[in-house]
Amino acid sequence: MRVNLSKFMLVLAGLLLGSALIAAAAEPVAKPKSMATAVFAGGCFWCMEEAYDELPGVVATTSGYSGGDKVNPTYEQVSAGGSGHIEVIQVSYDPKQINYEKLLEAFWRNVDPLDRGGQFCDRGSSYTTAIFYQNEEQKKLVEKSKSEIEKKLGKPVVTAIRPAVAFYAAEDYHQDYHLKNPLRYKYYKYSCGRKQRLDQLWGKKG
Repeated sequence: MRVNLSKFMLVLAGLLLGSALIAAAAEPVAKPKSMATAVFAGGCFWCMEEAYDELPGVVATTSGYSGGDKVNPTYEQVSAGGSGHIEVIQVSYDPKQINYEKLLEAFWRNVDPLDRGGQFCDRGSSYTTAIFYQNEEQKKLVEKSKSEIEKKLGKPVVTAIRPAVAFYAAEDYHQDYHLKNPLRYKYYKYSCGRKQRLDQLWGKKG
């Protein structure tokens, strides 16, 4: 009797498992959203992360380094100026919610495109501005946008337009710095004169 009962329980368990698998297979599988990527260099990547994190349609921002030849550079190597890399952020976004032109608008509004030597209090080649285009469509949009900014400011824009190359994520302590260390971040941003210069260039935000 015990043997027959055991067999019955095994058969029943098998039937229940099979039914569950069939039900699961019948449910529609959600397709992952098609994401796009943009890479911008606007001086301190902490500040650029904050600027893009607040935009609807931006899914993620990652601070990092790009533009040089050194593989897996460290912050010390990049900031020393010998790696060829500059500080950048990689922006992952949903094109259905925000287009590349809007990302470009946010870029210009958060940099000083007239400064060849760095950005605000951060000086040196690793803090210069650049836009790394991912494809020809992005390149055309960047060139058009840069031309419009030059007309708006009435001065030559020194921001470089470069093809995308290898991107290396920065160390963990740099990621989401404005969220992890809000007081230090706000002090840095104010003392660096970033907001003051941006307001002078573009006017104060409403």
